[in-house]
Amino acid sequence: MKITEEPRDAVRRKRDVLARLGRERDVWVATADAGGLPCLVALWFAWDGESLWLSTRLTNPTGRNLRDGRRARLAFGDTQDVVLIDGEVETYGAAGVPAAAAAAFTQRTGWDPRRDSATYAFFRVRPVAVQAWRGEHELPGRHLMRAGGWVI
Repeated sequence: MKITEEPRDAVRRKRDVLARLGRERDVWVATADAGGLPCLVALWFAWDGESLWLSTRLTNPTGRNLRDGRRARLAFGDTQDVVLIDGEVETYGAAGVPAAAAAAFTQRTGWDPRRDSATYAFFRVRPVAVQAWRGEHELPGRHLMRAGGWVI
């Protein structure tokens, strides 16, 4: 990407975001506890076409924050190719996670948290806002989803 390139239109940006969700394996997950203490970690994920599925232990800060706060901000890329996703979180124990979600996660990552430890949980993150930009020239029009609906 060069700053002299024309900004992508919303249709192209959405297509690029969806392609990224299909090919990336790691996502930065930002959460906060009840007191506002932030936590940022990278986690594996699987995209099912509507939600991102994450897994981590309920005994660590990220797991507790996802469960208790029910919100997260997810981020991909560097400062030259940013995707930010704000989402609402649902927590599932190993026994309660939908089979299709667990299978997709296992296939995508090569790891099945259900077989690892009872302290692992799955987290469904439903996007409510999505932003994407490549450099300052793409800041206008960066909002691709608001209130859970694509704006394009």
